[in-house]
Amino acid sequence: MGRLARAAIVVASALGVWLIPTPDGITAASWRLLAIFVGTVVGLIARPAPVGAVVLTGVTAAAITGALTPARALAGYADPTVWMVFCAFQIAGGMIKTGLGRRLALGFIRAMGRTSLGLAYALVVTDALLGMVVPSVSARSGGILFPIARSLSETLGSTPGPTATRLGSFLLPVVYHCDVIVCAMFLTGQASNPLIASFAKQAAGVELSYATWALGAVVPGVIALLLTPLVVYYASPPELTKTPAAAQFAQAELSRLGPMTRPERLMLVVFALITILWSTTALHGIEYALVALLAVVALLMTGVLEWDDVLSDKTAWDVFIWYGGIYQLARALAESGVTELFAKGVAGVIAGMPWVAALAVLLVIYFYAHYGFASITAHASAMFMPFLAVLIAAGAPTMVAVLLLAYMTNLTASLTHYGTTSTPIYYGAGYLTQASWWRVGFLVSLPNIVIWTLVGMAWWKVLGWW
Repeated sequence: MGRLARAAIVVASALGVWLIPTPDGITAASWRLLAIFVGTVVGLIARPAPVGAVVLTGVTAAAITGALTPARALAGYADPTVWMVFCAFQIAGGMIKTGLGRRLALGFIRAMGRTSLGLAYALVVTDALLGMVVPSVSARSGGILFPIARSLSETLGSTPGPTATRLGSFLLPVVYHCDVIVCAMFLTGQASNPLIASFAKQAAGVELSYATWALGAVVPGVIALLLTPLVVYYASPPELTKTPAAAQFAQAELSRLGPMTRPERLMLVVFALITILWSTTALHGIEYALVALLAVVALLMTGVLEWDDVLSDKTAWDVFIWYGGIYQLARALAESGVTELFAKGVAGVIAGMPWVAALAVLLVIYFYAHYGFASITAHASAMFMPFLAVLIAAGAPTMVAVLLLAYMTNLTASLTHYGTTSTPIYYGAGYLTQASWWRVGFLVSLPNIVIWTLVGMAWWKVLGWW
């Protein structure tokens, strides 16, 4: 489909909503805002232009049509959460520039990589460690882990084609699917999580701090990380089960790297401090965004990062544009009363169902609706707040509804070869066909849903959260 055709679909979706008579209790400006928001979300799916350009168009349209004042339309770019995400991308850049992330991964491979499963778990542990502060899936999974996983596969004689099943058709999918779980485990797991947290605050008054998010995820997340490699091992078994050469490869690479450099040591100190400060906000009261800003300043002042590194980070600036814009559009829409109207309509359909049954039905719909989305951001922007409102109206405990939707939003990315930013990188390596990728993704989704729902709810009950 050409660019003009995709643009026409976006315009048609916005006009289709715009031309519907405004319901009672909703202002004309709020209805125009809904039309623009729908068009923006469809644009995130259809991609007639880059994501940042799509969202900036939506922000501009909201101001021009009077749906929002210019100051209110642009207010998202001043929000501290948006700046926290931007700074976290700079921290991710420091990880890659110094080589610290690669050194950590090689260290775990040397220690654990003597079998194909051990090799997978070594990369998973690295990903989980980096996920504590690195929100860029492209940087963490695509920039650090993917090159190592592919190099190891090729080193051990597994390339796309006849030898794919030797190792690569197992190792690359398992790293990707576990990365999706890491995305769900931390507020910093991927760039849209702070956006999801802001939706939870707006729609339900729930504050998902760094510590709360991680504490809620730790038990189901660890279980899922332990189980997922086994599921992929069953779904796409490697012919090579013993991999002593992988540990030798890691040792050779570490020897080539030599002792830890000064920039790496400084990066490690900053990494540790960020994790500690973000985990103990309740004790010292320093805002997350300020911690992130302090970290970037420290990296700049010590020379780990140069100012040109910040200016040239196109991904970070792109996220800043689309994140600040979609954040404000969604916040304004929630305040308009449109989301509440939707929730009342859906609540009428499931009226009379026990909240547990309603929760099960709506979670399955919410999860597998991701087949229609090409990003976690688009999925969350379109569905998180309406589904949260419906679940609460159905009687589900507020914290349970918030956490399940927050974690599931990330886990949905396992389903397809276009589920989130890093998916095309792993799928594009060519080790699995599309049919095989979708089959593995569906099989991984089943235990994930069970673990995060049943184990998660039991864990949150122990914590006294519902």
